[in-house]
Amino acid sequence: MSPAAGSLRIVGLGPGSEDWITPEVSHILTQATDLVGYAPYLERLTPNRGQILHKSDNRVELERARFALGLADGARRVAVVSGGDPGVFAMAAAVFEAIESGEPQWRDLDISVCPGISAMQAAAARVGAPLGHDFCAISLSDNLKPWPLVERRLRAAAEGDFVIALYNPASKARPKQIFDAFGLLRTHIGGATPVIFARAVGRPDEEIVVTTLQAADPGRADMSTLVIIGSSATRAIAREGAAPFVYTPREAGAAS
Repeated sequence: MSPAAGSLRIVGLGPGSEDWITPEVSHILTQATDLVGYAPYLERLTPNRGQILHKSDNRVELERARFALGLADGARRVAVVSGGDPGVFAMAAAVFEAIESGEPQWRDLDISVCPGISAMQAAAARVGAPLGHDFCAISLSDNLKPWPLVERRLRAAAEGDFVIALYNPASKARPKQIFDAFGLLRTHIGGATPVIFARAVGRPDEEIVVTTLQAADPGRADMSTLVIIGSSATRAIAREGAAPFVYTPREAGAAS
């Protein structure tokens, strides 16, 4: 790597609150010459004088990654910006996919991933500790994978009795999948299981709803919502005049 070579940092801003941006990421954002990302994420930032913002649409991750790598290859200090954690359903995987299939010299660039607070961590913290024991994360988006594969993974997670964090539960283009997912899960999981809808966590319009699988309305979920569905061990602790605490005990019962 030559002294004039650029660098690329893949960073996460956390789900919404500025308090959840790590000091490492804050430093990188101030030092970057170019910020590359999905437009709503970049709009959360106040650029320094001379910084260039490169905004793009939501479904162009590979193109965005290739563009950022090209900038870094041209001796720019580039920050690729994601919400949440960049390694969880976000830009880090897209960058490495672009490296694997892209220009040979991209493999020699100064590249690193800088972690952030994920949406599921923030949502869990709002209600207690629902991720206190084994859990999994599944994206309901079928833009990059077939829906039967999503169903197979949901079924396996339910049969394995994992707490399940659902990302990308619904959008204007995909309003039906969340209903199909709840229909499938209700055939495998008890109706009294706690369910959390965490919308816009850390933002002014935050809304947290704790309910049960039987009573849950899947229609309340949108692309700003993270859904957590408990395991058979997950508990809700009722509180007078306040939302319940939800947690999953650290110790599992004997395997059946």
